[in-house]
Amino acid sequence: MNLPYKIRLSIYLTTASAMLVLMAFLLIYGVANWTLIRNMDNDLERETAVHQDQITLIDGEIRFLHKDEWEEREHQETQFHPIFIEIVDSNGKQLDKSPNLGNLRLGFIKDQSESKIGFNQILGNQELRTMQIALRQGNKLEGFLLVAKSFEESRTLLNNLKTILFLLFPLILISLFLTMRFLAGKSIKPVQSITQKAHLISQNNLNERIPLPQNHDEIYSLTEAINDLLNRLENAMKRERQFTSDASHELRTPLSVIKGNFEVLIRKPREQEEYINKIKAGLEEINKLNSIIDQLLALARSQKGALDIHEIDLGSMVQDLIDSIFNNEGRQIHFLNKSEMPVFIRSNEKSLFIILTNLIQNALKYSKEDSEISVTIWKENSKNLLEIKDQGIGIEKEALSNIFNPFFRENSAELGKVPGSGLGLSIVKKLCDQLGIYISIVSEKGHGTDVRLIFPE
Repeated sequence: MNLPYKIRLSIYLTTASAMLVLMAFLLIYGVANWTLIRNMDNDLERETAVHQDQITLIDGEIRFLHKDEWEEREHQETQFHPIFIEIVDSNGKQLDKSPNLGNLRLGFIKDQSESKIGFNQILGNQELRTMQIALRQGNKLEGFLLVAKSFEESRTLLNNLKTILFLLFPLILISLFLTMRFLAGKSIKPVQSITQKAHLISQNNLNERIPLPQNHDEIYSLTEAINDLLNRLENAMKRERQFTSDASHELRTPLSVIKGNFEVLIRKPREQEEYINKIKAGLEEINKLNSIIDQLLALARSQKGALDIHEIDLGSMVQDLIDSIFNNEGRQIHFLNKSEMPVFIRSNEKSLFIILTNLIQNALKYSKEDSEISVTIWKENSKNLLEIKDQGIGIEKEALSNIFNPFFRENSAELGKVPGSGLGLSIVKKLCDQLGIYISIVSEKGHGTDVRLIFPE
């Protein structure tokens, strides 16, 4: 049953309240019943005490100390708070009774002799509360004294109370439901306002936010969380727009160059050497395109799924990478393990390889061939660190805050001579965030760059 939230909330609260009200009504009825019976048993106990002192049974014969007590009005009448008395022997045979009993007899329970708790019985057309007391002569049981009193007035009172509670219960339930529905509607009104405002926010107005309520309560926390989500969405949309714009620009430039070269070639016959030069230029642009596409794919892959984390010998990986660079490019890189012991970390091998490759290649790309490049690893306060230092062209202080943005490249004459797409450090940062690696870059223009990685424990 697909009911609105405020109706479901009202039903839940009403059901819980109904259970409490029902328990309260049962308690009220139980207390009233116990009180009436207790008062009547006290009256019967006093009455039996009086008559027990006036009656003596000896060998089945009754002896009265005050016979006139039996002639009292309350023992003769049957309508106005009558007191019924009956004396029986040990076998329950009637020996005497009060005049108001007529031909009727009180209920006799053979095994009940010492209890001072009464019991209910029907006598004729009315309900009585009866108490039965043993009459003894020494240690010998001679008989029983039965004293009874009408329970009709108490029963009427209990029945009236039951009827009132029974009629009140549905009325209270209806009142509770309407009240809970009103209060539930009031309580979710801020949520409805948040929902309405959220529906108005779209891709075109992501800069708008939901107003925070005055009270710092759960609704405030919900609104704050939604606004934080909108902030993240807005930033993501901005990055996506910027990424799309930069990617299209970076891809369009080499494509335009290739297209221009081909258009020049087909306008008129050319010398063979000119064809070769134009084709070489086109191939260079195609290589640039391949590099950009590869990095874009790496950037996209870095944002997908969970990574396989396992133990890696960091020193061995760095040494293999340095050896590979030396064999392919002939560039010398100095490697130092300060720990003098194998350094093991838990990470993803493929992602870590991309990080180290990009950082070392950047150091090589922006340094002169004869300048020193070093890679150092060590352990500090139970954490493993890696540092890559070069003596290259360095980075301006103003550009350091943007170096991890996709396609960002510092605007300088020196940097313009070095080919690149501005995606390398962006990929490095995203992979470091995924692996929990802290990366910091310190650089000074004209004096080189120091990149430090701090691996998680």
